[in-house]
Amino acid sequence: MRAQMKLIALAAGRIALFMAAVLFPAAALAGTGQPSEWQLGFQGAVTPVMVDITWFHDFLLYIITAVTIFVLVLLVVVMVKFNARANPTPSKTTHNTLIEVIWTVVPVIILVAIAIPSFRLLFFQLNIPQADLTIKATGKQWFWSYAYPDNGGFEFDSLMLQDKDRKPDQPRLLAVDNEIVVPVNKTVRVQVTAADVIHAFAVPSFGVKIDAVPGRLNETWFKATKEGVYYGQCSELCGKDHAYMPITVRVVSDKDFATWIDQAKKKFASSADAPLALAEAAK
Repeated sequence: MRAQMKLIALAAGRIALFMAAVLFPAAALAGTGQPSEWQLGFQGAVTPVMVDITWFHDFLLYIITAVTIFVLVLLVVVMVKFNARANPTPSKTTHNTLIEVIWTVVPVIILVAIAIPSFRLLFFQLNIPQADLTIKATGKQWFWSYAYPDNGGFEFDSLMLQDKDRKPDQPRLLAVDNEIVVPVNKTVRVQVTAADVIHAFAVPSFGVKIDAVPGRLNETWFKATKEGVYYGQCSELCGKDHAYMPITVRVVSDKDFATWIDQAKKKFASSADAPLALAEAAK
């Protein structure tokens, strides 16, 4: 039943987006991994959580649309049928048991229909499955630091690329010098914290958004099903450079991930050991 509802909601959503694109040619469907100009709807979903979020959003949209149209029809009927000219002698009826039962029971049914998939989605988001990989993300003023405790414990900073350093295919204000790299079709647990003020780790195509709070360790997860590069940003007003601490996740094959891990251990371990070497030399 749930699968059928998803298919119906997905089909209706695609029809609505198509009609909007026809009516408003300047608008474009949302891309995957990064925002698109004049986009409609969410970014493309590449994780099971984001697929469910998109379905739930569309499901609510249909309910809202139906309720709005119903209320509009009632208003039109009242204005046409019960105005002073069409109905000079108004009814003195004050109660109608059937109508009162209907307008009590129907909203309850609607709320239950919304609550059941809502609770299921919340549980799906917050119940972290057995992870294949753990990454620790630390928000700082104003950049992110990432650690790979399961793969040697190396850590690196990720800063936004300046315009002069960007490649043509890298989006402005979203590309970084050191990307998060994860394997495709693997469950990734992300431990999120902050070193100074409250930040928020968010990647729209993953359906991930969680606060990074100093002194507290929050957790979220994702399982990317498609290789590619996906962008996000800090989503908490954290200071003057809030808009300049993007998140970039590169999803690669298992083989490419293993190669990157070997390279990252050498690259970031050497930079991490440099202060220790200077301290030893000072002695």
